[in-house]
Amino acid sequence: MSIDALKDRIPDYAKDLRLNLGSLASDITLTPQQLGGTFIASALAARNDDVTREIVAQFRDTLSEQALAAAQSANAIMGMNNIYYRFVHMAGGEYTKMPAQLRMSVIGNPGVDKADFELWCLAVSIINGCDMCVTSHEKIVRDALGAAAVQTAARIAATVHAVAVTLQGADALQQ
Repeated sequence: MSIDALKDRIPDYAKDLRLNLGSLASDITLTPQQLGGTFIASALAARNDDVTREIVAQFRDTLSEQALAAAQSANAIMGMNNIYYRFVHMAGGEYTKMPAQLRMSVIGNPGVDKADFELWCLAVSIINGCDMCVTSHEKIVRDALGAAAVQTAARIAATVHAVAVTLQGADALQQ
């Protein structure tokens, strides 16, 4: 299974997603590891098992075991951080000056190049909608990889999320 299997399931009313998914899967802005990790981290964040399985099937061979674990770690740590830092942003006040007191050691030692891990954290943060995390990771990725890499991560995150919710909705309507 693969991206093609996902594209085959996308309804005609969402054909733009099919086209975007296909073009992004062969994007040359990112290295193969960066591309695969961004897709996998985004799929995990989008929370659709079918989409995750197909995307992992497509990109699994482009990642080492360490890189796959790092993409999974980016999703896991941002799943926590995005909620916490959205709270801090919304509540403001004294919370902005308090230490998070949450373990997040994987950020310091992700097992892959720091820029790649930050790229994957950015994609997950975009899907989860955390302003503080997007701002922080965007700057690091832009400084390390350039604005085109940031935009590609955002395009992948947006498209993968849209495919996930579209397929979930289509499946629900068929029941």
